[in-house]
Amino acid sequence: TPNLKFSYYPDLRALCSPMLLSTFSHFSLFHMAANMYVLWSFSSSIVSLLGCEQFIAVYLSAGVISTFVSYVAKMVTGRFEPSLGASGAIMTVLAAVCTKMPEAKLAIIFLPMFTFTAGSALKAIIAFDTAGLALGWRLFDHAAHLGGALFGMWYVTYGHELIWKNREPLVKAWHEMRTKNTGKGGGGRSN
Repeated sequence: TPNLKFSYYPDLRALCSPMLLSTFSHFSLFHMAANMYVLWSFSSSIVSLLGCEQFIAVYLSAGVISTFVSYVAKMVTGRFEPSLGASGAIMTVLAAVCTKMPEAKLAIIFLPMFTFTAGSALKAIIAFDTAGLALGWRLFDHAAHLGGALFGMWYVTYGHELIWKNREPLVKAWHEMRTKNTGKGGGGRSN
């Protein structure tokens, strides 16, 4: 039989690596600062909801998924511009928190006197990005934002039960191994 190395299939690393790396990419220093402010604002809530390991898994998955949604939208519209998954991953965090805590009060950084609920903010963001995508606005990567927001809403509603709960035996084994190893060397944290 011939030695098949599947060389005729595309290398999945070549397809997935740019989408994963785009999770950390930004167009400008202002773009990065805005994303980091939103991430900082919502990070304690999302980590409280999901835990550290699940947050990292969701965040990285969100970057890949939102970049993929952006690629698909750009292929459909014929606009071949860079796709950066950082904003989409941030939108996942924002949407997940707003979905789980819809009555939480939020404010805009420069207008703290105007407050609104997290549920209202999420609806407004989704409406804005839907309009931006439908009308061809180029202010933001609206497809990546929508992909991230929809993934965040889906994950906290269904994904935790469908995906993370099924990974629990692996996570438990990891924690046991880590706890056993930190007990030998001392100084580690145990759960």
